[in-house]
Amino acid sequence: MNVYILVVDDEPDVEALFRQQFRRDLRAGRFQMEFAPSAADALKLAAEVRDPSLILILSDINMPGMSGLDMLPKVRAEHPDVPVIMITAYGDAETRRKAIERGAIGLLTKPIDFALLRKQIDTRLEQAA
Repeated sequence: MNVYILVVDDEPDVEALFRQQFRRDLRAGRFQMEFAPSAADALKLAAEVRDPSLILILSDINMPGMSGLDMLPKVRAEHPDVPVIMITAYGDAETRRKAIERGAIGLLTKPIDFALLRKQIDTRLEQAA
């Protein structure tokens, strides 16, 4: 089974960063990563990738147009079993509260702790197997 992780961020260098951090996993075919530059594009991509192959969504909060927090309830309604982790440069208590209230399972702050993220991904891969 092909499993996907959807990364949503409007910053153009994010895709290269994630591909570099997870290059061994991607090369080995442990999972695939899809990238969306906006929340609207992410909702379209998520609709195309059917469960259970979509195992995790990572989304920036601050993006032009629809924010990650605005996208969160929409994606959770369509994919209630797919966990969403929000990513932000501002990890304050209020942002964390809003993210959790809207359905996120966690919040990562930038710069991203890729060791912690890898543990989250490994957990999702085990659950999907």
